[in-house]
Amino acid sequence: MIEKVEGRKKENRLLDVLSTRKVKYIIGTVLLSAIGVALPRIFHILAGSSAGTTFLPMHIAVLIAALTFGVFSGSIVAGISIIFSYLLTGMPNLSRLPYMLIELVIYAVLLGLLNKKFNKYISLIATIVLGRVIYSGVLFAAINIFGFNTYGLSVIESIKAGLPGIAIQILFVPFIAKTIEKGIKLHD
Repeated sequence: MIEKVEGRKKENRLLDVLSTRKVKYIIGTVLLSAIGVALPRIFHILAGSSAGTTFLPMHIAVLIAALTFGVFSGSIVAGISIIFSYLLTGMPNLSRLPYMLIELVIYAVLLGLLNKKFNKYISLIATIVLGRVIYSGVLFAAINIFGFNTYGLSVIESIKAGLPGIAIQILFVPFIAKTIEKGIKLHD
């Protein structure tokens, strides 16, 4: 009888620990980082080598993290996703990696901050627009101020190619973030 009571106490302590906001944040960030690595690979297998440029799968995990857990989580997911994706698959290529990291961190920071003031949809749309404007400035500075080679990167071309991905983001990311928040009872 005493063993059962002790077992239940241990079980309840574990549930208490696992239900804390900090643990949910850490587990969510780790899982979204893994998704940020896996999703681009899945898209490339299913839709070919241009799937990343078209569907922007790595953006999805970063945006969900920023909407659900905030700036820091979104930035961590961006960094882990980019670095581990490169180490495991060679994508994005090394010349594109720093630019993509900067781009994703810009989106994570903007979305995490805007989501504190506006609803998820307005925050996401504003992030998609402002993020590309800021990223254009980064590319401009990289080329014209620092003299870096941008390896043919163009914000206008990436927007045109990524319209299907942008549509996916607007349609699904806020819904997924809300579902996660409700499912893990993040705001209880």
